[in-house]
Amino acid sequence: MIRCLKTHIDKIVEGVSAGNLFPEMPTIHFSPQEDSCSMSQKVWKTREKKVVTMDIGAFRAKETVLQSQEDRAIYTCQDLKALAPHRCTFGYDVIVYVGYALFVHCRSEKEIMKELATRNISISDREIGFLGKKFVTYLAVAHRESRQQIRKAMELRGGYILHLDGTCEADSPHLFSGLDGIAELVLDNVKLPSERAEFLIPFFERIKQQYGDPIALVHDMGKGILSAIAKVFPDKPDFICHFHFLRDIGKDLMEDEYKQIRNRLRKHKIRGLLRQMARSLEGAVLQDHRAVEVLKAGMMKGGDVTSFSEMPAVSAFALIHWTFDTSAQLNGYGFPFDLPHLLFYHRLKAVYALVEAIRKTPLRHEKTHRPLHRLFRSIKQVMDDPALRKSATRLDERAGVFDTLRKALRIALPEGKNGLNDDGDGTDMKTIEEKVKGFREQLTSDRKLSKRDEYKKMIQQIDTYWEKLFADPIAVHTPKGVLFIQPQRTNNILERFFRDLKRKVRKRTGTISLNKTLKTILSDTPLVKNLDNEEYLNIIHDGCDTLEQRFAKIDSNIVVQELKENKKGAGRLPPEVKKMIREPAFPEKLGLLFGCKQN
Repeated sequence: MIRCLKTHIDKIVEGVSAGNLFPEMPTIHFSPQEDSCSMSQKVWKTREKKVVTMDIGAFRAKETVLQSQEDRAIYTCQDLKALAPHRCTFGYDVIVYVGYALFVHCRSEKEIMKELATRNISISDREIGFLGKKFVTYLAVAHRESRQQIRKAMELRGGYILHLDGTCEADSPHLFSGLDGIAELVLDNVKLPSERAEFLIPFFERIKQQYGDPIALVHDMGKGILSAIAKVFPDKPDFICHFHFLRDIGKDLMEDEYKQIRNRLRKHKIRGLLRQMARSLEGAVLQDHRAVEVLKAGMMKGGDVTSFSEMPAVSAFALIHWTFDTSAQLNGYGFPFDLPHLLFYHRLKAVYALVEAIRKTPLRHEKTHRPLHRLFRSIKQVMDDPALRKSATRLDERAGVFDTLRKALRIALPEGKNGLNDDGDGTDMKTIEEKVKGFREQLTSDRKLSKRDEYKKMIQQIDTYWEKLFADPIAVHTPKGVLFIQPQRTNNILERFFRDLKRKVRKRTGTISLNKTLKTILSDTPLVKNLDNEEYLNIIHDGCDTLEQRFAKIDSNIVVQELKENKKGAGRLPPEVKKMIREPAFPEKLGLLFGCKQN
């Protein structure tokens, strides 16, 4: 706690329990420090403001302001300025507490309200949202004021590898970020209408001006990004993220057939039919515990036709749920790496073949087998669909070719379990390059596949991006000597960050769609990712012990101005316009202004 505040609190309270310090709001007097006072200074005015801090909650700060009789200079209390921004109620420690609670610990406004209430701090959810924006703005100003120190730290590591990526939802702006792939620090952010080159170029030029040229760049295959990089960083090593490369190739190769399978399954309404059947069997299955035990025992013994005839209901029930239980065979990569609709079709096919075989046994006429007959009839319409069968056959072939490329690139492997956090295994780049070269040769030498358009396009994509796929270690000169830095194979650092950001917002707000959030979120919000980096915190602290003290050194007028600018660009309608467009027959009234006659 600041010396001045602690002194006054010690005078006011002794032995009062924490959490309920003051039944009534206390008054604490503040005046300029003694070393700044002189005999020529007189009281200019006194003023009061309410201040809320984490230590004691709300109190009334009564400040004495002095004026020099010699040069008319004004002297205020620096201790009070260090507690809370000018003309603001909540202290820097409250701003930091709210910022961490919102963006690091993912707590909702309601949860934070309850937590602060235990500290004698009364605050609304709207005030918490505003303090969150204040926290991001103060952090952004501290980040900008520390750019030279950040740049020096990167130079000591040999430079930085610039990872570029963006995110959006529906018609929201694109939140685009640049990150140092070596230290995994967010360097700069911007909100753009789209990822077209004309919007990206000024952003890339700003990063270049602030941090110098990167050692290399890593990004996805967006045309706008490629064009902008060619313009701003024409001579720098430029690499395509292997994960993005694979994903784009897989989409081009399999998307049409995959959509056909999904649409045909949807047309047959097979999922709904099976769920309805499972619900109709559920009561009997849950009541007949013996049937479940007999089925389990029979499977452990390797099969028993006699026991099987006693439990067709539980068998049909279990088979239906097995068709839906595909998660164990999916790896969490998403399409085109995971093909849940194709997997569902193959499970239907397996169930159909099994029940068809059961129908051919001597027990096929048993009345108790009706659930299995019903299951067979439900699936039969799917199995008899020639378009669906043809698409599944084609997709199986293409998925096999695609999996071979995945294995050659040694990333997002079919047997992998890292999901979207997969950065590739530790295979050296030369070996990977040779494996991909072998894959290409195998594909081009196949007389059947090499003549088909989808594989011609696949080969063309590999050839187009070949030089951007395989990065040798880059030699850089540092104060400690020459270092060799290997660019990361993926852009998953930023992908993970954006997923984490969205997950935190969804957890905090309970909203699935982030369209509105991305429209109103401050562009510098991604800087909160840096808060878990100790080196970064030491840099932006700039000699201060805490983030609160660092924020107190920032001119609060800069923060106020930036918040105003961000509010202008938030896409909100001015109140006058909102009121006007809600007028009855607004278009007709507007037309009259232009001399349009009503029909």
